[in-house]
Amino acid sequence: MIRKLLIVGLVLFSPFVYSYATTLTVERGNDLQSVINYAHGGDTLLLGSKTFEAKPTDFIDSLCGNCQDPHTAVKASYGFIIKDKKLVIIGRDRKLSKLVTQAGYGIYFINSNGSVISNLTITGGKRDPDGNATDAGIVVRNSKLVVEKVDIRDNDHRIDSVVVGIGGIFGREGAEITAKNCTIINNGWDGVALYRGAIASVTDCLIKDGRGAGIGVTWDATCVAYRNEISGYWKGIGAFGASWVIARNNLVHENLGWGIIATGKSYMDITNNVVYHNGNCGIAPWSTESKGRIVNNIVVANGWRDEWVCPCVGIWNYGDWAKWYFAHNIVWNNKNGDYKDIWEQTGINGNISQDPLFMGKDDFHLKNNSPAINNGDSTIYDIDGSVSDMGLYGGPQAFRE
Repeated sequence: MIRKLLIVGLVLFSPFVYSYATTLTVERGNDLQSVINYAHGGDTLLLGSKTFEAKPTDFIDSLCGNCQDPHTAVKASYGFIIKDKKLVIIGRDRKLSKLVTQAGYGIYFINSNGSVISNLTITGGKRDPDGNATDAGIVVRNSKLVVEKVDIRDNDHRIDSVVVGIGGIFGREGAEITAKNCTIINNGWDGVALYRGAIASVTDCLIKDGRGAGIGVTWDATCVAYRNEISGYWKGIGAFGASWVIARNNLVHENLGWGIIATGKSYMDITNNVVYHNGNCGIAPWSTESKGRIVNNIVVANGWRDEWVCPCVGIWNYGDWAKWYFAHNIVWNNKNGDYKDIWEQTGINGNISQDPLFMGKDDFHLKNNSPAINNGDSTIYDIDGSVSDMGLYGGPQAFRE
C-alpha cells in the first residue's frame, strides 16, 4: 500500500527494499521527526539534498552509560529519535543531505532492531549540561544499526563546566553497531565509544581531530577495528575496563598522548597496525591485568611533544609483560628510546629496529627492499598466501587498494 504524506513531497513504493515496505522521499526540511514517527517499521526514508533541523527534546535517560552505578538518572536531550522500529534512512547526497541535531544525543536509536543510516551528514549538536550524558552524533541503545558512508562532523559545542563534549558514534547497553566508510571529524569527544554490553565493528573509517579517544572501548564492550585512520585525539585506540578489542591494520598517528593503550582487565589483539608520530608513546600495556598480543606492527617516530601521559618511547610496559605476546614488530626511531620499563626486544621473537622504508611521508606502503616485507609472524598470511608483511598492507585484513 502507498501511504500519502504531504510533508514529504513524493512517496514511492519500493519493492527492492522490503516486499512490504514503503519509501518516503523527504524533500522538505521542516519536520523530519514527524516523518520518522509516521513511518512504519521497515520503511525507507530517502532524504533530499536539504538541511533537516531538529527540534530538540529534553528527557531523562534512566540509565547512565559511563557511571559506576548504571541506574544513575541522566538529564539529556535528543534531536531525532528512532524508537521501537527499524528504519532505513538514506541521504540523496552525502554532504548536502544534512541533519542538524541541536541536541546532545543527535540521532537516538532505541529498541530499533535492524536500522540503517547512510550517505548523509550529522552535525550541529549541542552539549548537554549533565556531564554524565553520553552525547554523540549517533547514540545506540538496545538496537542493531548499520552506519555506512556517514559524515559525523563539527559537533564541537562545549560547555566550560563540563569536561566531555559530543562524540561521533556511541554504543550503549545492548547496542550492536556496524560502522563502515564513515568520517568522524572535529567533534568534541571520543570518535567511537562503547559502553556496557555494546558490540561494534568499525572498519574503513577516518576518525580525526577530537578529544578523548579515537576509538574507546570500556566496561564489558567488544570491538573489532580494521583499516581505520585515527589522528588528532588524546588517545588513538584504547581498551579499558574488561573490554575486548581486536585492532588490525589501523593507521594511528599524530595523537597527543598514547597511540594504543590497554588498561584495566582488557584484552587487545594489536596486529598489523602502523603507530606513527604520536605525541608521547606508541603502544602501552598500562595495567597488570591487561593482556593480549602485539604482532606485526610498525611503531616509529613517536614522542614529538613533551612528556604528558606516558614516556616518549615506542613501547611502554606499565603492566605485566608476561601476559603479552610481543613478536615480529618494527620499533624504531622513537624520541626517548624504543622501549621503557622492559628489556630490549630487538632480536627476540622476530622483533627488529630498522627503518621500515615507507614509500613517503604520508604513504605507508613499503618499498621493495623494506625489512617489513614477508617478515611478519609465520602463522599470519597475506591474502596471496605468503607470509605476512608487517604494517598496514600485511595480513588477511590488509588495506584494500
